Amino acid sequence: MHAEKTVEKELNTHEYWDCWRLETDKGRQRWFFDYPEGVHTDAEKADFLQKMNLAFDFDKAKNPNSADKVVRYLLEKENPEKSVSKNDPVDQALTKGFEFYSRLQVEDGNWTGDYGGPHFLTPGLIIVSYIIGHQFHPAQVEMMKKYMLNHQNADGGWGLHIEDHSTMFGTVMQYVSLRIMGMSAEAPEIVKARAFIQNHGGATGIPPWGKFYLSVLNLYEWDGNNSIFPELWVLPRNLPLHPGNYWNHCRMVYLPMTYCFSKKVKIEENDFIKELRSEIYTEPYEQINWKNARNACTSVDIFKPATKLYKSFIVVANAYEKVAWKHFRRKSDEFVLDYIHAEDEHTNYINIGPVNKVLNALCIWHAEGPNSEKLQKHIDRFDDYLWLAEDGMKMNGYNGSQLWDTVFAAQALIESNKVEEFPEMANKIYHFLDVSQVQEDVRDREKFFRTVSMHGWPFSTRDHGWPITDCTAEGLKSSILLNQYDVISNRNIQEDRMPGAIDFLLQMQNIDGSWASYEEKRGPKWMEMLNPSQIFGDIMVEVGYVECSSASIQGLKKFSDKYNYRKKEIEAAIEKGKHFIKRKQREDGSWYGSWAVCFTYGTWFGVDGLINCGESPDSEPVQKAVNFLLAKQNPNGSWGEEFKSCIEGKYYNIEEGHCVNTAWAIMALLKAECKNKTAIDKGIQFLLSKQEKNGDWPQENISGVFNGNCMITYTSYRNVFPLWALGRYNECRV
Repeated sequence: MHAEKTVEKELNTHEYWDCWRLETDKGRQRWFFDYPEGVHTDAEKADFLQKMNLAFDFDKAKNPNSADKVVRYLLEKENPEKSVSKNDPVDQALTKGFEFYSRLQVEDGNWTGDYGGPHFLTPGLIIVSYIIGHQFHPAQVEMMKKYMLNHQNADGGWGLHIEDHSTMFGTVMQYVSLRIMGMSAEAPEIVKARAFIQNHGGATGIPPWGKFYLSVLNLYEWDGNNSIFPELWVLPRNLPLHPGNYWNHCRMVYLPMTYCFSKKVKIEENDFIKELRSEIYTEPYEQINWKNARNACTSVDIFKPATKLYKSFIVVANAYEKVAWKHFRRKSDEFVLDYIHAEDEHTNYINIGPVNKVLNALCIWHAEGPNSEKLQKHIDRFDDYLWLAEDGMKMNGYNGSQLWDTVFAAQALIESNKVEEFPEMANKIYHFLDVSQVQEDVRDREKFFRTVSMHGWPFSTRDHGWPITDCTAEGLKSSILLNQYDVISNRNIQEDRMPGAIDFLLQMQNIDGSWASYEEKRGPKWMEMLNPSQIFGDIMVEVGYVECSSASIQGLKKFSDKYNYRKKEIEAAIEKGKHFIKRKQREDGSWYGSWAVCFTYGTWFGVDGLINCGESPDSEPVQKAVNFLLAKQNPNGSWGEEFKSCIEGKYYNIEEGHCVNTAWAIMALLKAECKNKTAIDKGIQFLLSKQEKNGDWPQENISGVFNGNCMITYTSYRNVFPLWALGRYNECRV
């Protein structure tokens, strides 16, 4: 009887999942909803959405990470399972895993997936949409509400991300968004959230980014914000404080924030706004001392406290606001708006990320009006960021991780020696590499602080247009490797399209031999002391990363082995890069991972980077890394790390293990020619034991991170890295 109820519920769940469809075009991914036949009237639609809500019930207590069940269900349904039979258990698991993963590959060649996790992204979209008058489809609204409620913590709050403890920022942002989307102030979930906010001192303690969002919503006075000092944009570029020297994500977020601060953009007061004001503060709104609230930040939110240097800077900046030179302010405002328009055009209105995406739209609404063509172009790209999974609908941390996931799949397939066994998969991969390579530089790039883009690869799609060092290197390496196979039918990425990628990588190398992410280092390290966010680390200027440096020297090496272009410069760059990687190794033999959790990831990149570029496996750095990894292996053969490793900079173990961390560790040990075969075999057995019957692996703890404190989901990692590890192991046995 119990089994029958389970089947019935599953069938009902799929009935509602079937109302959604994913459309992709050269990486652009958008979800669409259609009511089923027989649902016509408003009452019928409302009833259907209420029932659909139950199909997205999600128990975050088991695991707050979605397993991307909706898209996988839809894609598996379109691509029937094929039988796999191999004599060797490793080869069986490997082939079965690639067969399953090939069913998830979309027609244009990439893999789509959940890239959510941060809790401040969807609320930003909801808040700005409310201000500009944009209405989402009722099904989207229902699923965004469901997502937020699915991830509410037991204490009534929300964190910075889905695995985080409750914070004022996360809680106020969700609270306001849920109220905007129609939830009653007396709904039990809202009452619990309000209690958390008030028990922690009210929304005056929200961090600076939260103060900004509340200000444009007219829930917080602009006088309660520290000056963003708009005139910085038109100061001489050679000053370290100039925003052109900032890390580009920081630059592009504070660009629209600057416009809104200068213009004091906010929605008109209405009865609903008055209600919200009465709910999120512990004292009457009219009695709040806004100047005292400027530097207030609830202790549970703080990751990087404001420094003495920043406090001194804002004293001067706030004082300047009283006497701001109108001509100078007007000149800065004109440049900022011109720059916003340029970023919109450079990225086809996708923008570099979700925060500046919605804030640029807000600025265009204010500057050009609600009916402008440019605002409509912004709105048309909102759906590029929305992702549906079994926990509801969320705003992704980018417009996807399409290129990044695809290049790893390419290398896993190649190193597993499975290209000829999966020719359709390989050709689709190559096609996506082809259509994703950036083919032009942006207009007025020097005016707007952009580096060259020609022939680089982005993290997501060509339309997005921002090339990144490691994405370019991995795209280049994957293209060169796939060009060697006769089964690739249209090998369009040839020598004429590679020098631009090499030029980009060589230009991006820093003086210390490292590579950062999008650009070379432009500002001094002390600039981080002016970090105003209090919730993120390393946001002010580019820094050198082990992962980006490892990928870059590997891409350069793979190219130089085959072509003669700038050969001596490449050799010098590789040597400097190797020295940087060695310097970044910690005393215990590990490398800190800045873009994933954490030391297993960084150590895999460190080891692969050194050995692929000539370092002996017997060298001291490599053997120290081997000893570090062996010391962290669990008794069941696995490796596993909590996200706290990223935050606190020390290894936090997950005793039951994690497939992705295990795969990274195994790949590093295999590359290092580790003599302890038993440890490797135990790790492989763990991966084999965790593989599911259909060839998939389970979704486990969150594995991605940015800026040290905010975690993000990569649902593709659970497939591609176990496959890559098994493939490397299989080839090492031959």
